[in-house]
Amino acid sequence: MIILGIETSCDDTSAAVVADGRVLSNVVSSQDQIHAEYGGVVPELAARRHLETIQGILDSAISRAGIEYRDVDAIAVTRGPGLMGSLLVGVSAAQGLALRLSVPLLGVSHLEGHVLSPLVEGELELPFLALLVSGGHTSLYLVRSIGDYLEIAATRDDSAGEAFDKAAKMLGLGFPGGRVIDRLAKHGRADAIAFPRARVRADPMALSFSGLKTALWDHLHNRGATESLEDIAASFQEAIVDVLIDRCTRAMTLFDVRRVAVAGGVSANSRLRSRMTSEVTARGGEVVFPPLALCTDNAAMIAAAAYRRLVSGLPSEDVRATSRLPLGCRLTPA
Repeated sequence: MIILGIETSCDDTSAAVVADGRVLSNVVSSQDQIHAEYGGVVPELAARRHLETIQGILDSAISRAGIEYRDVDAIAVTRGPGLMGSLLVGVSAAQGLALRLSVPLLGVSHLEGHVLSPLVEGELELPFLALLVSGGHTSLYLVRSIGDYLEIAATRDDSAGEAFDKAAKMLGLGFPGGRVIDRLAKHGRADAIAFPRARVRADPMALSFSGLKTALWDHLHNRGATESLEDIAASFQEAIVDVLIDRCTRAMTLFDVRRVAVAGGVSANSRLRSRMTSEVTARGGEVVFPPLALCTDNAAMIAAAAYRRLVSGLPSEDVRATSRLPLGCRLTPA
């Protein structure tokens, strides 16, 4: 089965072709330069750019896959969560193309696409823990089966990716900031500054990163930072990585699960990859990450998730765009 995937949930326009779960093409058009001067994504600008590029990206994905539009058996599109204007561009394009080709149209959760992305080029026995950590989301799920997800932890405020981006802005490093901080941190001392590791008293599994941003602002503006940029980046990054690893290892014990998947844009962070691998394997576990090309928003993960849902016999989700779309059910803290 050949599935054409479309992803426009935020500021990346992407189309991909997946055949029986194998990626034939994955084209992503980034808008980083457009939004860099604002220090974050401007929704209206993002939607306009999607409109300008979507057809060219679709044509490129088909061409790189070495197929014709008539070879497509189904179309999968991100229906949410995300920026409403951006989502509508992708959904509208998918609806028109499905009508033209007379093929089924499948709505896919952006979050499910990320959670299953480590399985695009590898396998992991069910059940497993999935840490989704990106610019828009930071959550930890128990994946009991395809389509059956239990959210066991989530940020109460900012995502880890947003914390990286805002920290980079404070440090004058530009946007997006995660890659720059990762690069600088390799040459700094992770213990140079004692940034806080937040805990939520009512829920020990919950995450929070807004206080960490405030601590960095306070350190830079009120105390007067004397450390090198590399040391600040390394210490800030370590605070985020520590919290993410703590929640994952706690969940391994709580649910007696030894398999962990890490996905989302922040899963490309080299320190997170190194330490998560070390900590999970030290506990007799197994950890997998998506290839770097599938860490950030992309259509291959959307088409691949649709394929896994189809082979698992799951019904297609509603195709209507929705800005808020939780994945699975949420665990209630004891």
